[in-house]
Amino acid sequence: MSKKLNIVIWNEFRHEKIDPVVTALYPNGIHAFIKDFLKEDENLNVTLAALDDPDQGITDELLEQTDVLFWWGHMAHGEVDDVLVEKIRQRVYAGKMGLIVLHSGHHSKVFKSVVGATGNLSWGRDQKEVIWNLMPAHPIAAGIPDHFTLESEELYAEPFYIPQPDALVFGGWYEDGFIFRSGCCFLRGAGKIFYLQPGHEYCKAYYNPYIQRIIKNAIQWAKPADFGYEIPNGAPQILTKVTDEFNN
Repeated sequence: MSKKLNIVIWNEFRHEKIDPVVTALYPNGIHAFIKDFLKEDENLNVTLAALDDPDQGITDELLEQTDVLFWWGHMAHGEVDDVLVEKIRQRVYAGKMGLIVLHSGHHSKVFKSVVGATGNLSWGRDQKEVIWNLMPAHPIAAGIPDHFTLESEELYAEPFYIPQPDALVFGGWYEDGFIFRSGCCFLRGAGKIFYLQPGHEYCKAYYNPYIQRIIKNAIQWAKPADFGYEIPNGAPQILTKVTDEFNN
């Protein structure tokens, strides 16, 4: 029997509490909605976390148990504790945890710290978006057609100030003609990061079965290998160990 993966879905959980439109779409929060469609997989153990929870939703103990962390933020990026951000970065880089960043999480401290960029972009009115499958052979694209349509999604447009993705799995085209790198994979240290653009709080992207499939696929891609490693204090310690092994 395979080991259950521990999934933490972190969400600011602010819009859903103060905006009636968002409340109607996601009454228990975007994070709870995602958990509901992940419950179909009995091999996932899903925990919800929010900014206003104690310890901003993520205690040291919970972080140490997490295999894949989801991050959705928007209106309160600056409130996230820098110490927590660094703990997340270190765990991802050590290959002990995968990271999946959703929609406006592109401007979160976590995303910017882990990938090493501003995450700036242009945005505009909600409109029809066509998601194109640019890498059909990629594990995250399994079961996804060559394209599918979201009837309404917030416009995110290039240029998107991120490092060159290690894999560009999906691209978005909007009815106004703008394009966007909407599904990007990054490798950092021994860890994996996936950024998925659809997911505006005023839209229904997470209701879409293909978006749900992408998220499920991303968990399996981003999950850590069976090993992680402690980040060394300095390379000479590692080189000394390797030299000793060969000399023996």
